[in-house]
Amino acid sequence: MTDTVLILDFGSQVTQLIARRVREAGVYCEIVPFSADEARIRSFQPKAIILSGGPASVTEANAPRAPDVVFAMGVPVLGICYGQQTMCQQLGGRVEPSDHREFGRAFVDVAQACALFDGVWQPGGREQVWMSHGDRVVRLPDGFRPVATSEGAPFAIVADDVRRFYGVQFHPEVVHTPHGHDLIRNFLFKVAGLSGDWTMAAFRADAVARIRAQVGKGRVICGLSGGVDSSVAAVLIHEAIGEQLTCIFVDHGLLRQGEADEVARLFRGHYNIPLVHRDASALFLGRLAGVTDPEAKRKTIGGLFIDVFEEEAAKVGGADFLAQGTLYPDVIESVSFTGGPSVTIKSHHNVGGLPARMRMKLVEPLRELFKDEVRVLGRELGLPETLVGRHPFPGPGLAIRIPGDITPEKLAILRKADAVFLEEIRAAGLYDAIWQAFAVLLPVRTVGVMGDGRTYDHVCALRAVTSTDGMTADAYPFDPAFLGRVATRIVNEVKGINRVTYDVTSKPPGTIEWE
Repeated sequence: MTDTVLILDFGSQVTQLIARRVREAGVYCEIVPFSADEARIRSFQPKAIILSGGPASVTEANAPRAPDVVFAMGVPVLGICYGQQTMCQQLGGRVEPSDHREFGRAFVDVAQACALFDGVWQPGGREQVWMSHGDRVVRLPDGFRPVATSEGAPFAIVADDVRRFYGVQFHPEVVHTPHGHDLIRNFLFKVAGLSGDWTMAAFRADAVARIRAQVGKGRVICGLSGGVDSSVAAVLIHEAIGEQLTCIFVDHGLLRQGEADEVARLFRGHYNIPLVHRDASALFLGRLAGVTDPEAKRKTIGGLFIDVFEEEAAKVGGADFLAQGTLYPDVIESVSFTGGPSVTIKSHHNVGGLPARMRMKLVEPLRELFKDEVRVLGRELGLPETLVGRHPFPGPGLAIRIPGDITPEKLAILRKADAVFLEEIRAAGLYDAIWQAFAVLLPVRTVGVMGDGRTYDHVCALRAVTSTDGMTADAYPFDPAFLGRVATRIVNEVKGINRVTYDVTSKPPGTIEWE
């Protein structure tokens, strides 16, 4: 049986990063609310448990606590930030508000050797970490020893070597803590003794078996969007049940240049998967006419998408299951672990949903995977790299890259500009170094001079960001010569644009995709 790690979430905005670091090490893990009951925790049979950070204060009444069973199961426990504080408080220590809060970059002084940083940090050294705390542990529970300090935390790292309980006041899961991933690996392998044998090949085989068991002889319909998630889900399900699957591709007219044809060629030609291709672009553009509010656009597209999908599903007839490319972040974000169910999953993730009137059961074979893991699975399944490595593209498509009114003319202009931008990025060998890149047609027009004439045309903004986790992002630092080349091509080749600008805005944490 594959080793498993359970992560108890106390509401940190970077809890998902803990899971990513654990899975990157080849260990399967899942995130559950801190309020999970004993039966649920025991049923998971974790070989180790990690307590996440969180926004609450341990010193407040009714502060979140870890279930007592966590410390009674005899498995290693790693407490991170709030997780460290509640572990120490619950086991007999004391936490108080700090008169020296630490947010952002900080340094810890390593006082003693510890299995957590064996081979990574040495006693007597000073190491950079990423802090985010206003409270601090001021008294340790029995059995714990301090192994590192910081200016604001006398017990920045603590260890109970007998029970294998460890606590760190900083966040090792973020990239801003150099070698933080090594500390997590040490916890997994040197402390917990896990095998690290979770592979995508094993996941594929298990997923195929689960799909077959769930579907039986039933029929499945899958909504294709042209993106990575739905495509990988469709190919995986087809491997499991073959002709029992029918894919429905609703072309809403808001895709990037050439994508609709690419989807049809790939699934009909290469994989020979039954595909219904509905060109509903005129219908969508007609319904979007005059709609300028971004959220109204999303809701209009989402509602109409469901209507069209239902029409085509009815024509197929007899489907028992609906397949969706739901990912693990969607599952996590659909529940607020510190305040009950959320009202909705982020609207830019899923523009549609499953109407109750469709009366079909869901098949969600990717709901345990993160985006980067879906790409690995896609490669495992043999999908072409042009699809697997494609930048994220939101459900509303180009509609939210055209602020203001949407017209066929604006869509044509934006498609051409976007294609030039991506073509130059690929030619420069930069596509895989960038998390997401795209053009935006701004709702302004400027006067310009082209040749011997004046123009009054649109302004195009280019955006490209880098990210290692999909939660925070920085503007990609293009060489000025590259931007000049792209701008020249767009102005010369795309009629309707006379000015190009580059957006250098960075993205704060808290959401999954950049839009």
